[in-house]
Amino acid sequence: MKYIRTPRPKRPKSAIPFRLNFLLFVAFLLFAGLVTQLAYLQISNGESFAAEVNRTGTTTVAGSVPRGEIYDAKGRIMVDNKAEAAITYTKNVSTPAEQMYTVANRLANYVTVDASSLRERDIQDYWLANPKNTKRVNKQLTKKQRKFKDNKLYKVQLKVAKTIKISLTPAQKQAAAIYKIMNGATQLSTVNIKDQKVTQKEIAVVSEHLTSLPGVNLGTNWEREYPNGKSMNTVIGRVSSEKSGLPSESLMSYLELGYARNDRVGTSYLEKQYETALRGSKSQTEVTLSSTNQIAKQVEKYNGKKGSNITLTIDSKFQAKVESIVKTQFNKALSNGNAALSDGAYAVVMNPNTGAVLSMVGFKHNFKTGKLDEDSLGVINRSFVMGSAVKPGMVLGALQDGVITRTNNTQSEDPIYLKGTKVKSSDYPVGTYSSMTAQHAIEVSSNIYMMRLVMKEAGVSGNDYIPKQRMRMNSDVFEKVRGYFNQFGLGLKTGIDMPGEVAPTAGKKLNEYGVLNTGAALSLGFGNYDPYTLIEMGQYVSTIANGGYRMQPYLVQSISQSNSDGSTQVESTTEPNVLSKIGNSNADVNFVKQGMWLVGHGTDAWATAKVLGNLNPGVAAKTGTAQSVAHVNPEDTSSAPVDTLNISLVAMAPAKNPQITVAVVMPNVSLSSHGYTKDMTHDIIQATTTCITSRRFLVTVQRNRPCLNSFAVSPESPAHLSAQPPSGDTCF
Repeated sequence: MKYIRTPRPKRPKSAIPFRLNFLLFVAFLLFAGLVTQLAYLQISNGESFAAEVNRTGTTTVAGSVPRGEIYDAKGRIMVDNKAEAAITYTKNVSTPAEQMYTVANRLANYVTVDASSLRERDIQDYWLANPKNTKRVNKQLTKKQRKFKDNKLYKVQLKVAKTIKISLTPAQKQAAAIYKIMNGATQLSTVNIKDQKVTQKEIAVVSEHLTSLPGVNLGTNWEREYPNGKSMNTVIGRVSSEKSGLPSESLMSYLELGYARNDRVGTSYLEKQYETALRGSKSQTEVTLSSTNQIAKQVEKYNGKKGSNITLTIDSKFQAKVESIVKTQFNKALSNGNAALSDGAYAVVMNPNTGAVLSMVGFKHNFKTGKLDEDSLGVINRSFVMGSAVKPGMVLGALQDGVITRTNNTQSEDPIYLKGTKVKSSDYPVGTYSSMTAQHAIEVSSNIYMMRLVMKEAGVSGNDYIPKQRMRMNSDVFEKVRGYFNQFGLGLKTGIDMPGEVAPTAGKKLNEYGVLNTGAALSLGFGNYDPYTLIEMGQYVSTIANGGYRMQPYLVQSISQSNSDGSTQVESTTEPNVLSKIGNSNADVNFVKQGMWLVGHGTDAWATAKVLGNLNPGVAAKTGTAQSVAHVNPEDTSSAPVDTLNISLVAMAPAKNPQITVAVVMPNVSLSSHGYTKDMTHDIIQATTTCITSRRFLVTVQRNRPCLNSFAVSPESPAHLSAQPPSGDTCF
């Protein structure tokens, strides 16, 4: 029998599509990988990853210290630090803008700050720190812009914010000013939210709410103050504020030295020159940060070291006396109608044996107000043609050159006549003298004598000079005369220990036709051509006073540190620095000093400074007048020119063994003015000689240092000059 097989029915196809099966398979693989990775993390590297989660980092934060003080030569404080309460903010790592916004708004309820300097950008920054405003701005961005990160996103947000008219209430402006300071701080740096005129109420309220003001604290701010007035502020210089911080022109160099951007630094003169000493050493605090960049621990490793103090060579009381004398003489000239066009008046007093500056005074005539503005810096940064005060240097140069000797120095007093110019003569009438010696020429200030020295140094002889026709000179005459002047410091930077000394300038040696200017060469010899600063004149007369050593001037005597027990430790002392020695013998120098003695003590009626003859101890000096030109309107160089005089004077006292030198100048006075610088010098020396004889004047400067030279008095010297100095007298 045949069996008939019934065919099996076909299985129905799976309801799950292949793609879903594939996805389930991939999910299985991913899950398996995740399990494997978890096993790797937990079993193989669990401990190391746990340590990473709990990881902390350390960084060192520097804190500010008080700046060093500045004292005068007698230990009187001239520049101090005034401690004031301050409300500070320390910015954490990655502090969000939203948190600073919240803190700024809260703090604005407790303190009042100056919001006058807010700029439009500051207001926009504050406004954008509000999350609500950020959302509003983001709605106006494209999808692509919303994906920007950090600074790139902020730039496009700021661009939108600029199109929105933002209006802040007075309270919000206060908060914006606070936010601006916070936002400008670098990570882990401390800035002052308010450091001036912080009230006791503000301190109390902020202290009470510190827990709700993260980063805010109470601190101390240091401000420069001047207990004895600001008479020398232009010389002492300025310190930047925390707001201005580091000067932009030196930013990178300061940052490389470890400064913070908001650090205060000396920006001018002594404060700048001695910044390294005055700044001190910042405190060092080790800050430990958690893995979330929060401060976990702070440990002070070094509490810092206050800045070193500097002691000046200037006695503030003597400085005040000299200021009063200079101001009195200028005002006297002004009231007499002789100083309406004058630039002002300047004086410098030095110790010739060390280079220490004992007083440095300057007043600039303010033509708008008619008053005198303090301008001590003018001693080093204003140049004037000084006139006959340089004649002792001219004589010493001629002695070096050999065109005269101490025993053979008589010359004709016939005036010099150049072609096409006025006669070149002296102040006294032509024919007053037929001939003259070098010392007599210094006494009566003979221009003719100095011009004839220039002619000899320039090789003028025979037919080289025919009056009113021609004068032929060697082409190196300017270099030769200036070279001798340079030995004394005239025409060179003195090297004083502060920035700002101007570079010397010199008149042209060729005239408009390209020919050697013989008339200018003659004028150079009696000080009526090249300009000099007063500090150059001080160095010049000091070189003669000490026997021929060109000393470097300095204002800072020592640098010291105040110890916690009140004692002082001297860190460094300025040693006198001899820059060069002139080419003259001591006999040459004393020969010229004798001529300078006659300026105040000579018997000739034309001796130029007899007012100095009554000083005790005696003074050797040289006056100077130089032709100058001012303008009817001193502030408009296109206004009509007016002939004026620069009057100057250099002096040394006591003449036998100089311990001080004085140089003064009053530029652009009327043609009839001669006595003001003489009276000024007389009063300055009178103010110092009492101190010299009583040993109370600046003996702290290089106490008992041997003098470089004593004035060897010749047998024919006047009795006053040969008198011995007071018992126990020493160089400063």
